[in-house]
Amino acid sequence: MRIVGILLAAGSGSRFGGDKLRHPIRENLRQGLGATANALPLGVAACRNLIDALPDSIAVVRVGDVALNALLGDAGARVIECADAASGMGRSLACAIAATRDADGWVVALADMPWVSAATIRAIAGALQAGAMLAAPSFNGVRGNPVGFSSACAEALMRLEGDRGARDLVAAAGALLQIIHVDDAGVLRDVDVAADLQPRATRPPAA
Repeated sequence: MRIVGILLAAGSGSRFGGDKLRHPIRENLRQGLGATANALPLGVAACRNLIDALPDSIAVVRVGDVALNALLGDAGARVIECADAASGMGRSLACAIAATRDADGWVVALADMPWVSAATIRAIAGALQAGAMLAAPSFNGVRGNPVGFSSACAEALMRLEGDRGARDLVAAAGALLQIIHVDDAGVLRDVDVAADLQPRATRPPAA
């Protein structure tokens, strides 16, 4: 059964100030090494975690993002450029599904979530292999990312538009969504602004 990893890496990073996915991070929880770990570009860390779990993975970038394309390709992903990326995450995901239409399912990861463990990604893929239509992780009772989709969702995924990605599709799934309880805080942790890169123990409280 072919489960493909999809890394959505076509955002502009405007809230961060640009080039978010190439910004180095030093807190590499994927290896359990904490703040002393060697710095990696944020998007590369997320890509490596995905490929550790699903070697058959693609990354979606904006047209002309040569530097990020090279970084993610060197990390082991097959990189595709989405001409409609500026219209929102939904189109980036639709591009990825169309490029891998023969897959039996997909685990969709976000490139600004570099702390999701490979074990969590494997658990989501395993749920799809066992017959789940959709699967998502939960940490401390809160649903997070990445999300797995079976091939039964392909047509709906290829029709996606806008910035909400597949959130409405997941919300409408009801009992068809299998929740995987994980001990992985990374499923809830993304990077929107520079302060999000600070170790959790020293981050200022949210306003």
